[in-house]
Amino acid sequence: MEKQKIGFFEGPFGRYVLPGVILQSVLVGGGFATGREIVEYGAKYGAMGWIGGIGIFIGFIVMASLSFELARHFKAYDYRSLLKHLIGRAWILYDIVYLLLAILIISVMAAATGEILNSTLGLNYWIGVLAIAIVVALLNFFGADVIERFKTFGTVALLVGYVVFSVMVLSTTWENAQEVLSSGDTSFIEGEVLVWPVLWSGILYVGYNLAVFPAALFTIKRQTSRKESIISGIIAGVLMTVPWFLTYFSLLGFYPSEEVLGASVPWLQMLQGYGAWVVVLFGIVVGWTLIETATGMIHAFIDRVNTQMEEKSNKQLSKKQNGAIAIGALVLSIIFAQVGIIDLIAIGYTWLAYAMIAVYAIPMLTIGVYHIVKSSKKTKNSGTAEKVIAK
Repeated sequence: MEKQKIGFFEGPFGRYVLPGVILQSVLVGGGFATGREIVEYGAKYGAMGWIGGIGIFIGFIVMASLSFELARHFKAYDYRSLLKHLIGRAWILYDIVYLLLAILIISVMAAATGEILNSTLGLNYWIGVLAIAIVVALLNFFGADVIERFKTFGTVALLVGYVVFSVMVLSTTWENAQEVLSSGDTSFIEGEVLVWPVLWSGILYVGYNLAVFPAALFTIKRQTSRKESIISGIIAGVLMTVPWFLTYFSLLGFYPSEEVLGASVPWLQMLQGYGAWVVVLFGIVVGWTLIETATGMIHAFIDRVNTQMEEKSNKQLSKKQNGAIAIGALVLSIIFAQVGIIDLIAIGYTWLAYAMIAVYAIPMLTIGVYHIVKSSKKTKNSGTAEKVIAK
């Protein structure tokens, strides 16, 4: 018989790369789209900021690998199911923190997108945000398959965009970035900069971005072994950290400029002087970023609601309800966006990072590791028993 062909998304790409692609696509909005996030959690420390980047890289790999493996092991493909295995009925605490962070991250992106689309493309603030809201609603209306394909191609485009922006900036400012690194310049921060605060800022960055992990859980259905969980976790860590370093080194090229490091959207300041087409392209990229981030975070919440509804009534939300939830979340985010990007990131992200570490990271590193070790011993014992029977 002729072997049935395996689709691209069902083969190695779906098992190893797709989870990281989804994570990176959702991370971009809250992680580095405006550049303000990198200033707050790394670049403001100048020559020592890379220490935070190393902590971020390790943190993302560890959390991605553990999350993927536990989701695979428990067949928990939405965050409610996964958290029930980790913290029991206290999963509702994660639900609260997740929703607050999702709204906050989308708020930052809505504020940035409205501002950028207005200054780059001349679009009215509300027209730009409304157009994006409609696209997000449509993606959630059509569901997981369309989202997977949209995010795969979209993430490649976004990554290429930020690589191009970084190369353009660094090609003219690299000498200044080198000077900052070689001189150990940390002058944007008053007083002595120690290693621990820099590393801790990296941990907080990972902490608030833990909110993006549920967005990739639905892709773990394809994984069948721990090897796949770990390799996909490493790939995810790389995909999620490379943009951080690109943005960090780009910011060092302007360090310690208050005009850039103190801006609501540092990327917009860094790209001034490279031609109007670059700024326009940046506006398009950031608009796309809001679509990817909002779609991923809202879809993760919809998955959670559907799982609970299936357990209770064997029903799921309709496509129209999916779209309505997306619109509702975006409207709420736009209201919060009026607070301002700098305060939302500096205050909101930090406090919710502590909450996310408490309800997700610590349980994952303790109870989660215990479940993984326990399942390893069980598998080993069962393998030994099978050999004894065979003899």
